[in-house]
Amino acid sequence: MRTVIVVLLSLTAATAQTATPKIVGAAKTFLSTLEQKQRQSVLFAFDDAQQRVRWSNLTTRMVPRAGLSMGELTAPQRSAALALVSSALSRRGFEKVQEIMEGDEALKTSGGNNNPMFGKDLFYISILGTPSEKDPWILQFGGHHLALNITIAGERGVLTPSLTAAQPTLYTLNGKTVRPLGQENDKAFALLNALDETQRKQAILNYRVADLVLGPGQDGKTIQPEGLKASAMNERQRAMLLDLVSEWAGIVHESAAATRMAEIKAGINETWFAWSGSTTVTPGRNGTAYYRIQGPNLVIEYAPQPLGGDPTMHLHTMYRDPTNDYGRKLTAR
Repeated sequence: MRTVIVVLLSLTAATAQTATPKIVGAAKTFLSTLEQKQRQSVLFAFDDAQQRVRWSNLTTRMVPRAGLSMGELTAPQRSAALALVSSALSRRGFEKVQEIMEGDEALKTSGGNNNPMFGKDLFYISILGTPSEKDPWILQFGGHHLALNITIAGERGVLTPSLTAAQPTLYTLNGKTVRPLGQENDKAFALLNALDETQRKQAILNYRVADLVLGPGQDGKTIQPEGLKASAMNERQRAMLLDLVSEWAGIVHESAAATRMAEIKAGINETWFAWSGSTTVTPGRNGTAYYRIQGPNLVIEYAPQPLGGDPTMHLHTMYRDPTNDYGRKLTAR
């Protein structure tokens, strides 16, 4: 499936002295490892609208990506590419990305097969514009169940739209159980269970939502908020809601995450929490319910998928800022 992440780092003047130069330096290091033909394949114009929105939950066979795949790179080139991605993300954010990629590798080899549609080699990297500490540019990284579109505009930026997903949502690697998006599930159920009966009736929708409403291809679409408004929550419940949101907002570099969370917290009373589906879950596994968090500058969706037979093992999530997707406030595009 797919995962996409679009990131535009929202950095303060103080953090710009460390984060932005580090990211730009990592980009230049990566580009220096490439041959001329490879650089031509990985570099796009900043205003290439087609490349900008080329992200999906689907496999690269179903929705072709552009740029260079990890399988096309030498070991040093791949290391430099991943170092670039890592430089733009928090430590936990990069771990999450790696777990999603490892999950796709597990899917590739499941059942004793070696399915060429899946695997870590099929994640692509590309750059729109010229890496710069001043002028805007975009780093893209993604494939099946992952897409990062990281727009950097001087000191500031945004982590939307981003799509993170997983199949399987639970697997074993080196003897360790891995749940790439486990906290997104567990924190949501904890919040739901912290609501009183009246709040739950408001939060739980009377109809079924089966998939992402604002997923790939839905840029610019708006929906009405519904469910339980955070202004009707107590302080502890609002704190739990913000903690849940941080699972997406915190993917970005630590120096940007605090700024983004402060922005979301400022609008918390106008933020809504909506739930659709089962209210029970098996501990240690993901549930089958859809939920949505929607605020003045925020939409998060969590949508289990039946494809594959077990919706607890297949998940899509979406993270947007309707006011600033692709950092359009910062790039005026």
